[in-house]
Amino acid sequence: MKRLHVILSSMLITAFMVGPMILPISEAIAAEPLTANYSATPEKGAVEFALLKGYMWKYADGQFHGEKQITQGQFVSSLVTIRGLKDGEPVSQLPQGHWAKATYERAQKAGILTDVEINPDKLLTKEETALLVFNAWKPYRGVKDKGFTNTGALVTWGWMDPAPHGQPKFREDLPVTRSDAAVILRKMWQDKYEIELGEKYALEFHKSLKVVDGYLMGVVPTGEKLLDLNAKLFDKDNKLLSYSNGEKFRVKVSNLRAISFAATNNLDYTIAAVYHYLDMNTLERLNKTQQFSKSE
Repeated sequence: MKRLHVILSSMLITAFMVGPMILPISEAIAAEPLTANYSATPEKGAVEFALLKGYMWKYADGQFHGEKQITQGQFVSSLVTIRGLKDGEPVSQLPQGHWAKATYERAQKAGILTDVEINPDKLLTKEETALLVFNAWKPYRGVKDKGFTNTGALVTWGWMDPAPHGQPKFREDLPVTRSDAAVILRKMWQDKYEIELGEKYALEFHKSLKVVDGYLMGVVPTGEKLLDLNAKLFDKDNKLLSYSNGEKFRVKVSNLRAISFAATNNLDYTIAAVYHYLDMNTLERLNKTQQFSKSE
């Protein structure tokens, strides 16, 4: 993943040079105090995070049971919660009074159930889980590349582990446990947080831009430790000027050809926000924030 995002960042330069909690009312899941015995789960940190955030819940016996295969109803409930969805539209497949009906109605309106066979009790495979993830995350990262299965695209993106050694890397039929789901949800939360933070700083940068006496002036915001903020100014001779956290610049507009602003995670190099400016007269910005990856 680190190599992927470094390559993508280089490609960007090269191109220029040239929420409310929704609980399923089910006896299988209950919002108990955080005392469940899940200490043996390898993904303990992700499980703790999912429970703390209210994205997943424990069983009525007070335990998380991370080894169990997650059901469609459980995962859809988690996705609805992490998206903070409130509005819904009818889901005729579920009868009135069904514990999952309100949750599925919210998921339906948000597009999470697109191409999904509705069955809250269904045990999810990797491919079925990945489809739900892509449906839920379309507002943030767009659509996956058509050359991959949902599983392959999510494994490539780094949100799902490949199959065990000796098996096809993108094997689609493998089960997804509740602990596996917790790992995915934590990565989704982090991605959502980073994108929202990146958008905030991108807007700050945009508002700082102004032209005075033929010179473009601006300020790169001072970001938090999580994100590295950088503005790259490309002149008509392909010379690159780079400014980062807190730095100001003043450049003659007539010499400029393009501008790029990027917010990048310092730890794993994921892209939180990217905007391009190609018209120096209007300073109109184009959203180029990285979508789900197409290759390794």
